[in-house]
Amino acid sequence: MLNPHEILSSDFYYDLPANKIAQFPLKERNSSKLLVYKNNALSEDKFCNLAEYIEKDHLLVFNDTKVIYARIEFFKSSGARIEVFCLEPHKPSDYAQSFAQMRSCQWKCMVGNLKKWKDNKLIKKINVSGSEILLSANYIKAESTYHIIEFEWNADLCFADILENCGEIPIPPYIDRKSEKTDYERYQTIYSKINGSVAAPTAGLHFTQSEFEKLALKNIEIANLTLHVGAGTFRPLQSKTLGDHNMHTEHFIISLKIIQKLIKYYPKIIAVGTTSVRTLESLYFIAEQLQKNEKREYLHVNQWDAYDQKINTTPLFALHYIEKYMVDHKIFNLSASTSIMIIPGYNFNYISGIITNFHQPQSTLLTLVAAFIGNKWKEVYQFALENEFRFLSYGDSSILLRNKG
Repeated sequence: MLNPHEILSSDFYYDLPANKIAQFPLKERNSSKLLVYKNNALSEDKFCNLAEYIEKDHLLVFNDTKVIYARIEFFKSSGARIEVFCLEPHKPSDYAQSFAQMRSCQWKCMVGNLKKWKDNKLIKKINVSGSEILLSANYIKAESTYHIIEFEWNADLCFADILENCGEIPIPPYIDRKSEKTDYERYQTIYSKINGSVAAPTAGLHFTQSEFEKLALKNIEIANLTLHVGAGTFRPLQSKTLGDHNMHTEHFIISLKIIQKLIKYYPKIIAVGTTSVRTLESLYFIAEQLQKNEKREYLHVNQWDAYDQKINTTPLFALHYIEKYMVDHKIFNLSASTSIMIIPGYNFNYISGIITNFHQPQSTLLTLVAAFIGNKWKEVYQFALENEFRFLSYGDSSILLRNKG
């Protein structure tokens, strides 16, 4: 396996002109282009024909996380604007518990125009069903790259309702405009369900009910897991080598039913999006942790576990072990977190294909694609650039299939 400190971040650079970055979604979700990489060959189609490129009796794994309205604007009496961007819950740290909190909760946040926040408390008036509610933000302290903010409100509403009524959907920084009404629908997959992400799992934005019906006709099963996408997904590779990049952490939940589906369909598993890939591949290392210490309460895959550890367990045995552990402990949904960084040289354990958009130069999402198809990623991206594909979150799609054997 390659040494991460010998792989240059510049190896994953390509020239992405600004006019190739999609600023708006297409009118119809499934009218996007589809780049097909199969048997080392490249071709172009429409996303609505996706099912034609997937063999029957496969399993597609989706990320059903839901993007929260994470941006909250506050204005001081002076007119100064301060933006609080909610990243992940702090107290309580569990996502479901935090969204269900009444009256107050604490979050890890990014703060725009922090230097103007001289007073301890910011106040925002919210109109909910004709009633005026006061939301306050109290600055607690700075930690690492984020700030701890306590929110308080004077009504018996849960925090999820507060965000729905006063927050803005956080479209990515490379979309050079303010969020608009259409983004509240289109920067969300049609199957999104579990609140928690500050960025959409964009590979799923192309799916409509029509695609699911076509997949079902070919006996292609689907399964949903949940990984809450963090803002770190947009952070570029700024270090000279991959080994010096500090990978962000994201939290995920996977059910016993999905583990059993993975066992049934292994190795015919296709991940919809890089977030699904990261979750699935993290399971191999989660199983190892459970084997070493069954009472382990906090499960986390470190950035370099895949490269530092020598594990002799087969991928299928790892799934069986997780299944047994969950059954024995009466666990129906397993919660964990991952900082796994997938780079060239990584040995994929569970997936035979990826459905994904086109990613930023020098990003960890691109290193994952490069790990999956090798240096062919350069041909794939050159083909996309030359054939007028649209890039990034609102851009077009691709299906990348590894050769059999």
